[in-house]
Amino acid sequence: MTVVATIEQLEAIYGFPNDASTVKVADRVTPPYRVLIEKSPFAALATSGPEGLDCSPRGDLPGFVRIHDDRTLMMPDRRGNNRVDSLRNIVRDPRVALLFLIPGSGTTLRINGRAHLSVDPDLLASFKMEGKAPRTVIVMAVEEIYFQCARAIVRSDLWNPDKRVDPKTLPTPGEILAGMSDNTVGGEKYDREWPERARQTMW
Repeated sequence: MTVVATIEQLEAIYGFPNDASTVKVADRVTPPYRVLIEKSPFAALATSGPEGLDCSPRGDLPGFVRIHDDRTLMMPDRRGNNRVDSLRNIVRDPRVALLFLIPGSGTTLRINGRAHLSVDPDLLASFKMEGKAPRTVIVMAVEEIYFQCARAIVRSDLWNPDKRVDPKTLPTPGEILAGMSDNTVGGEKYDREWPERARQTMW
């Protein structure tokens, strides 16, 4: 196996980005980028910590990432698996990245910056859904923001309804848990009860 081990080797293979790849980069939320954030119901949050890297899905109603000003974003930490991997990382290493997806669009949006966690009561209350406030809000200082071209979305045919995978062909969460725990966690009961449990704990 031949390993690429230097930047010089990498540049010899790929060359350098063209103007369209560099002029799109901003250090603040521009008006067009604001529209993309406000239309997106989903983002992947990447963080780094002493134990390594983490990438966590974040989803909510479109615009769930609030634009406080053109250099500051705020995202509520909604209910999840309570591992708080991303949050553990942020309190020790503030570097974060977001990748936004917009259903039906090939354009994605990438944001890099630094974040901290806030438990300000008024801020938490401002993110209430169905009377329930998040326990923390991730406050992100934008350092770099730019859109990504649509090739990955086009190649994957991501939004084509005819390409949707039948859930019945996939292992269920209950099956995975049961297999990992010698049937002490998960199983059919877990899968059967999950929709109602999720409905009651969505926010």
